[in-house]
Amino acid sequence: MTKLTAIITDDERHSREALLQKLQKNCPEVEILALCASAQEGIEAIKNYSPDVLFLDIEMPMVNGFEMLKMLDQITPQIIFTTAYNEF
Repeated sequence: MTKLTAIITDDERHSREALLQKLQKNCPEVEILALCASAQEGIEAIKNYSPDVLFLDIEMPMVNGFEMLKMLDQITPQIIFTTAYNEF
């Protein structure tokens, strides 16, 4: 089984933990490398780990998910946006 590496970036702790639990239960081939509470933490983790996939919250304080993506230099993991807002 091929492993995928991933990082979860979401400002809400319960959202990060819920997604982590769902992935561990349903997608054992996904290895979570880091849980990040802000865009800045997410950027650092992406630079350190170069994950295959990034689970990214759209609405975060200070820097939202779209702004965070613009801050990533040449690093381009696959992006899965996560949000609790219907308008997104």
